[in-house]
Amino acid sequence: MVLADAVIGRRLRIHEVDLERDAKGWLEAVGLSEGETLVVLRRALFGGPLHVRTSAGGEFAVARELATRIRVEDAP
Repeated sequence: MVLADAVIGRRLRIHEVDLERDAKGWLEAVGLSEGETLVVLRRALFGGPLHVRTSAGGEFAVARELATRIRVEDAP
């Protein structure tokens, strides 16, 4: 499943980030790397960004286009 399709409130783990090296590095720098656990808090209307919270407490808006390139799985 990709992050863009995730259910709000569900605890997820990032399984794979399918982006070019620079974009992937930027996401890792802000705390969205493979293995990180997060929760989708809400979605903006009309295809806008997703608001997510990481296990470390960071909150970010992730563009929907980026969220389609982040594969997630249910977190234990």
